[in-house]
Amino acid sequence: MQTGMEKAHVLIEALPYIKEFYGKTVVIKYGGHAMVDEELKKNFALDIILMKYIGINPVVVHGGGPQINQFLKKMNIKSDYVQGMRVTDGETMDVVEMVLVGKVNSEIVGLINYHGGRAIGLSGRDADLIQAKKMKIMKSQVENAPPELIDLGRVGTVTHVNPEVLVTLDSQDFIPIIAPVGVGEDGQSYNINADLVAGAIATHLGAKKLVLLTDVKGVLDEAKELIPSMTSKEIDELIDSGVAAGGMIPKIRCCQDAISKGVSKAHIVDGRVPHAVLLEIFTREGVGTEIVP
Repeated sequence: MQTGMEKAHVLIEALPYIKEFYGKTVVIKYGGHAMVDEELKKNFALDIILMKYIGINPVVVHGGGPQINQFLKKMNIKSDYVQGMRVTDGETMDVVEMVLVGKVNSEIVGLINYHGGRAIGLSGRDADLIQAKKMKIMKSQVENAPPELIDLGRVGTVTHVNPEVLVTLDSQDFIPIIAPVGVGEDGQSYNINADLVAGAIATHLGAKKLVLLTDVKGVLDEAKELIPSMTSKEIDELIDSGVAAGGMIPKIRCCQDAISKGVSKAHIVDGRVPHAVLLEIFTREGVGTEIVP
């Protein structure tokens, strides 16, 4: 009886959130440990399926860096990084596209379908979903010298998202699973950071929420304690003070950009926690950091 009452309490607590997000779009960036651990992979698939069945429209954008590294190592292709970005020549891009689209994407689709969902895999090349251009990074030089342009090869940034195919899939109750590969005006593929793709898609779909799964608790303060909630303005303060650094900066900048363009809330969530997506969306406490306007 006690167990039954606890389950009822959980459902009642979730009810206002189910009502709030019914019919709304939630974009989730799937990556990190949640893509490697078998139990977490199953939990993630069930979370996404449950969201769909109760009337929320999940859109999943996935990463795949570790899987790409494994294949490049097998093929004796060396990876170089600049400011956290993988330098991507033509040969590396072939591997990136093969792994992200041909392997990782199909595995996620298969997992969700196996557990009772209706998922369809896409890359940014499908229906020109994600249009891209070459990313430019400038390297600061000595004082009074002009900055140096660093060539990252076929690393891209999102210039436009064509949401029509996603709207069509949603109307037919399918769950889109998107590999972060874009297409340029020249028809070439571009390797794009999955966080950036998720943020751009959330913006173009007018998503209610953007959720980024990571391998950390969320955004931490100077004492290394979790910040449960913060504003877009506070992001600038964290970065300027040096408290936010490294790989967290592009994540919170991505959230900040999405918020500024109409996404209601963004979340940086610990994907190592079982059912992290549901806990963040359907409970008061959540399991990460929420970012609000």
